[in-house]
Amino acid sequence: MTIKSKIRTVPNYPKKGIMFRDITTLLKDPEGLKEVIDTLAQRYSDKKYRFDTIVGIEARGFIIGSALAYALGKGFVPVRKPGKLPAETISMEYNLEYGTDKIEIHTDALTRGQTVLLVDDLLATGGTALAAASLIEKIGAKVEEISFIVDLPDVGGRKRLQNKGYNLFFLTEFEGD
Repeated sequence: MTIKSKIRTVPNYPKKGIMFRDITTLLKDPEGLKEVIDTLAQRYSDKKYRFDTIVGIEARGFIIGSALAYALGKGFVPVRKPGKLPAETISMEYNLEYGTDKIEIHTDALTRGQTVLLVDDLLATGGTALAAASLIEKIGAKVEEISFIVDLPDVGGRKRLQNKGYNLFFLTEFEGD
């Protein structure tokens, strides 16, 4: 079983010309979900990766991030869409492959000098991950690495994040389509 084979492609979603990589088919598969978490847990249990907590981006980053946090004995911090967090937040607007969006984090979610592993499901333009990393850094924490299930290298997010100095990891990629 490969992780890539468990991911469904939905053409023309959310708009014409987009080939949406839907990980819900991977997540509903018990072996697929286990492989994702086990593979990430094995990587991040290595002593060379030093981070204090895991930050997950709404919504699919919550699924992977919280399961991984549990497997590694770490805490979990959500980055959410506006209006979903009850205490004081900071926010950032960013561009998507097909529009704009905004995310928020609690101002007290992390502490100055704390290191985090940032987790999301898919890297396309890198806008969401870059915005989340910027919020983490605004609080004074440091992003150790950004981890994804899927990378779409032709969309440019990998290069964009690497040019900003971020370490990246992904389990699979879909090139050219």
